Amino acid sequence: MTTDTNKSSQKFALRQAVKLSPADNVVIALQALKAGDLVDGLSEPLRQSVTRGQKIATSPIATGQHVIRYGQIIGEAKSDILPGDHVHVHNLGMGNHHQDYAHACSNTPLEEIASRKLFQGYVRADGRVGTRNYIGILTTVNCSGSVARFIAEAAEKDGLLNGFPNVDGIVPIVHGTGCGMSGKDEGYATLFRTLSGYAQHPNFGGILLIGLGCEVMQVADLVGGRPIRADGTLRYMTIQNEGGTRRTIERGLQELRGIAEHANQAARSPAPISEITVGMQCGGSDGYSGITANPALGFASDLLVRHGGTTILSETSEIYGAEHLLTRRAESVEVGEKLIERVRWWEDYTSRNGGEMDNNPSPGNKRGGLTTILEKSLGAVAKGGTAPLRDVYKFGEKIEKHGFVFMDSPGFDPCSVTGQIASGANLIVFTTGRGSVSGYQPTPCIKLATNSEMYDRMADDMDLNCGDIVTEGVSIEAKGEELFETLIRIASGEKTKSEDLGFGGVEFVPWQIGAVM
Repeated sequence: MTTDTNKSSQKFALRQAVKLSPADNVVIALQALKAGDLVDGLSEPLRQSVTRGQKIATSPIATGQHVIRYGQIIGEAKSDILPGDHVHVHNLGMGNHHQDYAHACSNTPLEEIASRKLFQGYVRADGRVGTRNYIGILTTVNCSGSVARFIAEAAEKDGLLNGFPNVDGIVPIVHGTGCGMSGKDEGYATLFRTLSGYAQHPNFGGILLIGLGCEVMQVADLVGGRPIRADGTLRYMTIQNEGGTRRTIERGLQELRGIAEHANQAARSPAPISEITVGMQCGGSDGYSGITANPALGFASDLLVRHGGTTILSETSEIYGAEHLLTRRAESVEVGEKLIERVRWWEDYTSRNGGEMDNNPSPGNKRGGLTTILEKSLGAVAKGGTAPLRDVYKFGEKIEKHGFVFMDSPGFDPCSVTGQIASGANLIVFTTGRGSVSGYQPTPCIKLATNSEMYDRMADDMDLNCGDIVTEGVSIEAKGEELFETLIRIASGEKTKSEDLGFGGVEFVPWQIGAVM
């Protein structure tokens, strides 16, 4: 059985509930319903009141029997469930589940679009294209974070960028690690990839790299005598060598002026949208995520792939239970096996740290109608559309292939986005049902609301409402087309809501793996 939410639109407008697949034994409430209501698709009156996004049984489900949504198993009944019953945490649990991965059995390439569109981007010396033109102050360690912020604040106070209209701003990239760690384990390699990826990111017109001097993540190791940036606009220093905070700020301002002169020479020019790389995220998900915003993003993902672009699905812990839908689409058996290797790594990782893979959904997810990680994952995978899975990458690893790919990451949103940006994402699209407020400099983040109620309440933070798929009967295809055109406008310079609000100062969150010593 496969989910068909990306393959054809259903008309949701004015309906009380929707059945997403003929195989399902639940329907999803599309509005608040009261006990005793007669609901379309149910043979019996509703037995309990439910809010929108919640599940209602359409047939008897015995204890231990599978509950089916999207045509897929989302868990097992913990007690007997009658038609018209509300199905949620009180009567639905994970249960045992086994997947048939069927590697590479359904990987038909999408039809390419010959007449490809253009966007207005910043073409860099290495051939990659930026959607923004920032200057970054990148830190190797927590100990240099405050000084990086001091330099950025001094530059703003002095009006350093007043004579450089083509520069979008100065972004201090600070974090809480870089020392108190091993210098040779998986955690070190992950942080090294992350910092290197940001140093080379096409949305930066130049980088100032600052360390303290005695940390584990040494500036000299990152620079390593190699050209990190093809354009040469990377300057570096350590606070200890410069003689302390004040002298580092003074030297930093001098270096920023030189970097700004170079970065200001960049100007937007036509570039193929095959150079757009979108990191796809969902956070604060609800029962609508898998039927509105996520499949609309999946449709847009397919459109971008057909134009030669790249989309990145991540959050390994939140595709758990739906990974078989991706292995089937793997370009080869080897690619499918790479994904399962990551899933097995996560099973071991959570086990040795006293966690478990089914610790999701969060309390907010549950209030929105999601019950098990299987259900959440099936909705999350809809973001990936239908394109073949071309490859699987580690966190922050540079994306080398165009098309639909997967990057390993936690489900913690800012950490996952940090990895996607390090891997090369020059746009982020973030779907949310409960509401999310965040931004990810230097990469603009487009927020999609899954439901109209939340969109109306948080319109200042949302870029696009996908709730009208339910309230107005807008098709998934039409919403996907609208999102696709939005991607092109944002990539060409139109600001997102999170950019207007000034987000991005605290959302750089490298993945810390291993002991803190």
